[in-house]
Amino acid sequence: MHEAISNKVLVVGAGIGGLSAAIHLATAGKKVILYEQNHQVGGKMGEIRQGGYRWDTGPSVITMRPVFEDLFKGAGRQLTDYVELLPVEPLTRYFFPDGTVLDASQDLELMLPQIKAIEPQDTDGYQKFLAHAAELYRIVSPVFIYDQPPRLSSLFKVSPMDALRVDGFKTMHQVISRHVRSPQLQQFLGRFATYVGASPYHAPATLNVIAHVELNQGVWYPQGGVYQLAQSIARLAEELGVEIHTGCRVRGIDIKDGQVKGIILANGNFVPASAVIANLDVAWVYENLLPPSVFPSSRKKRLLETDPSCSAFILMLGVAAEHAQLAHHNIFFSADYRLEFEQIFQQGIPPSDPTIYVAITSRATRQDAPQGCENWFVMVNVPATGPGWDWTTQTAEYRDRVLALLAERGFDIRQQIQEEKVLTPLDIEQLTGARRGALYGASSNNRWAAFRRPHNRARDVRGLYFAGGTTHPGGGVPMVTLSGKVASQLLISDGY
Repeated sequence: MHEAISNKVLVVGAGIGGLSAAIHLATAGKKVILYEQNHQVGGKMGEIRQGGYRWDTGPSVITMRPVFEDLFKGAGRQLTDYVELLPVEPLTRYFFPDGTVLDASQDLELMLPQIKAIEPQDTDGYQKFLAHAAELYRIVSPVFIYDQPPRLSSLFKVSPMDALRVDGFKTMHQVISRHVRSPQLQQFLGRFATYVGASPYHAPATLNVIAHVELNQGVWYPQGGVYQLAQSIARLAEELGVEIHTGCRVRGIDIKDGQVKGIILANGNFVPASAVIANLDVAWVYENLLPPSVFPSSRKKRLLETDPSCSAFILMLGVAAEHAQLAHHNIFFSADYRLEFEQIFQQGIPPSDPTIYVAITSRATRQDAPQGCENWFVMVNVPATGPGWDWTTQTAEYRDRVLALLAERGFDIRQQIQEEKVLTPLDIEQLTGARRGALYGASSNNRWAAFRRPHNRARDVRGLYFAGGTTHPGGGVPMVTLSGKVASQLLISDGY
C-alpha cells in the first residue's frame, strides 16, 4: 500500500477515456476530481453549434455497443435510461470513382447482390472474409482488447493453431486480397485501417478485426447526436460524485522522488492527490506536463520520435440544400488508394486525391440543420503536422481542393454553403492535446504496434496512469472507454 498524501484521485482530461476512468474509480469508492481545459466534456467527441446548425466534431461511428452497456451496468445503471443507440442502415454508402455505389449492410441478403454486381466471384470470398474477421475477434479480443496491456508473453495465451490464423506477419491488404479479387472491394475492406489512423498496406492483418465489429456487429447512432453519448457518460460520472471542472487547464503534474504529489493548474494553484490519470496523448504529457528529470532522455527520444498515426482535415458545413443521393455516412473513394497512403505516411503531405468522408446527422436528427438544409461533416485523412505542409498558410488551398473533388463526383455545394467551420491538425492538437494532431498517437503501421503502445501505468512515475487512444487498447470510442477501465483497475491494484 502506497502512502497517500491525499485521498483524491485527479483525472486530467474529460475525454471518453477520462470519464470512463472517473466512473470506474467513483464506483470503487474513490473521491475523483476531473479537470478539462475546454468548456465542454468529451474530448474529441465534441459538438459545435453555429447559425442554426449542429455538428459532432469527432467520432461519428459508434461500434461495440456492449462496451457502453457494461460501463453503465458496472455503476448499477442502464445505458438506455441515459441515451438511445439507434442502428444505422446502411452502415455507410460508398461511392467509387467509376460510378459504382455500394450500400454496406450487416444484412447479407442486401449485401451479397451488390457484391455480385461488382464481382460475382467475390460473394463467397466476402463471406469467408467476414468469418475470418469474426475468428480474429474471438482470438485476439480477450488478449489485446479486454485484458491488461499485452506483453510478448501474452502471445502464449493464444494457442499455436490460433496464432497461425491471425496472419500476424501479413498486412491487412495482403489478407484482404486473398479473399476478394475486386479492387473496389479490396479498397472497401482496407478502409477499416483508417479507424486506427493506419494504412492497409502496412498495418498488420490482425487489424482486419475492425471489420468484424462494424460489418458483423453493426453501427449505432446516439439519438440526438453522437455528443449525447459524451453528455450521458458525464452525467453518470457526476451522479456518482465525480467533480468535473471545465475551462480549467492543467499546467503540470507535480512529482517528488518519483511519486505523483498532485497537479498545478494554469492559474498556479496546486491540487494535491494520491494519483493522477492523464486522459491525454502520452507523448504530449511527457513533453509538456512532466519535469524532464523524471525519465531517461533516451526513452523520451524514442517516445517523441515514434512515427505518428494520421491526423484529419475537417470541414463542418451548413449546406442550404438537400441531397437525396446521400446517406447518413458516405465515403467517396480515391482513384489510387495506395498513393493516398503513400502521400500521408511516406511523403508527409495531404493526399492530392483523398478519400472523402461525409456524415450528415440531420438525416437522423432533423433539428441539426434548418428546414431544407443539411449539416455536412467532411473529413479526409492527412498526415500529422510536419515540414511537408503548412496549415497556417495552406488551409484555404486544401479546403478548395476537397470541395472541388466533391463537385467532380456530382456534389458541388460550393454555392450552397451557409456556415463553415474548419479544423486542421493544428486545431486538433490545440483542442485535444493530441501531439502533432495525430488522432491515435503512435502509428499502427507495424506488426509490433500493440506491444509498443505506451502502457496505462507510467513506467517512470509512481501514481501516474494513462487513458485514451494513445495507450492500451488503442484508438476508437469503445477502446478509449476500455482504456479508462484498465487505468482505474491498475491504480486500484497498486493501492492508491
